[in-house]
Amino acid sequence: MVVHQVKRDAIFSFAIFLAISPFVWSQEIASERKSSETLRLAVFDVDATPPVGSMMAYDRVLRIEELGLRARGIVLLGANKPIVLCAVDWIGIGNEGHDAFRERLAKAAGTTAQRVAVHTLHQHDAPRCDFTAESLLHNIGISDLGPHEGSLARIVLDRLDEAVNRAIETAVPVTHYGVGVANVEQVASNRRILDTEGKVIATRYTTCRDPKLRAEPDGVIDPQLTSISFWNDDTAVAVLTYYACHPQSYYRTGVPSPDFPGIARFMRGQDLPGVMHVHFNGAGGNIGAGKYNDGNKQNRLTLAKRVADGMRLAFESTQKKPITPKDVAWSVTAVALPVAAHLKEEELREKLPTWTINDYWGSADDLAWVMRCRAGHQIDLTCLHIGDASILHLPGELFVEYQLAAKLMRPDRVVAMAAYGDYGPGYIGTEIAYSQGGYETSQRASKVAPQVEKVLMDGMKVLLQAK
Repeated sequence: MVVHQVKRDAIFSFAIFLAISPFVWSQEIASERKSSETLRLAVFDVDATPPVGSMMAYDRVLRIEELGLRARGIVLLGANKPIVLCAVDWIGIGNEGHDAFRERLAKAAGTTAQRVAVHTLHQHDAPRCDFTAESLLHNIGISDLGPHEGSLARIVLDRLDEAVNRAIETAVPVTHYGVGVANVEQVASNRRILDTEGKVIATRYTTCRDPKLRAEPDGVIDPQLTSISFWNDDTAVAVLTYYACHPQSYYRTGVPSPDFPGIARFMRGQDLPGVMHVHFNGAGGNIGAGKYNDGNKQNRLTLAKRVADGMRLAFESTQKKPITPKDVAWSVTAVALPVAAHLKEEELREKLPTWTINDYWGSADDLAWVMRCRAGHQIDLTCLHIGDASILHLPGELFVEYQLAAKLMRPDRVVAMAAYGDYGPGYIGTEIAYSQGGYETSQRASKVAPQVEKVLMDGMKVLLQAK
């Protein structure tokens, strides 16, 4: 009798389970669907300042002052796999160094390296990172690797790993995005001064003491600063800004400095505390502050205020719109950049043992780039599409013409650009620029051939047409 009662209870319980389980499963599915329809944003920020005695791009660190260097960014969650954007106050991160940063951030965020964009702001009193060049020098027994010594980079990678993991745990909902654009006045000017025949007759560097060169027009620039913001209802969570200009006011001081873009970013952080401000340098390879900077040290703060004003005006003009995962897309296209004809692998290998820490551009990084290209390495060009805005991520010290061309490709969208991604190729000019002369397209500065223009223009079209 007891056995029959147990059987009847078991059958009754099973029947109840069958009756309610569809409801339970449907509730779980609904919960998962609701979760997947909510975007979240995590922000991270770590110290990237080199210690006293270590080597920056040009000089060793003599002392640390009030403002250090940062590596900061965002993780966007909820639109398929996470998307990571990171900006670093260094002069450049190239070759296997750039791979390492993308892969480490991808692992920390639970995504793939193809959905990670890492860029530098290109300050000159700052470190560089190139693990390929470091390995090449180490393998031939050179003990003082100077700017290619990678211990700081590995420490910063550890910090970023920890910071991203911690940030994701406290990610907040994103309900809106915002786009604003404003002009930056009296900062950017073209570095390449051309004669009537279209040849470079002078370079107006970011400090220009020649009044005749400063009197030349701004030239071809992009005066616009673009602001992309993320909001949780009426609360701004993060603001990303994009502006194309070499970031130097003065350098070779022995003091790590975020220079005027970093100071502008700091100012905006004081105006809007609690909001993560991440600044990216656009296609500023042939752009500098030379017209407005005669070398007076006071110009650093003057330029910073002008950029901060642009950041403020762009933010104040922001148009907020609701956002869901369906409004976010990520596009990728891999390209092989053509190697400059003057770079010969055998010659670079023969020259490598004579490398010294004073060779900023030299056989180590040249050989690293050539080897990568010869091995079939391709560079990922990526684009984050948010509503009616698209953010392109490109390598090297890109000429501003690429940024202007990208905007013309999609006049129906707001297009921003972050350059200074993979630093391996060095300067990247337009095809005609290689026949015009000048430092930026010289054998010393550029590691790519003139045909690079078509490769990148085609790649940008693919990315921008994906949305």
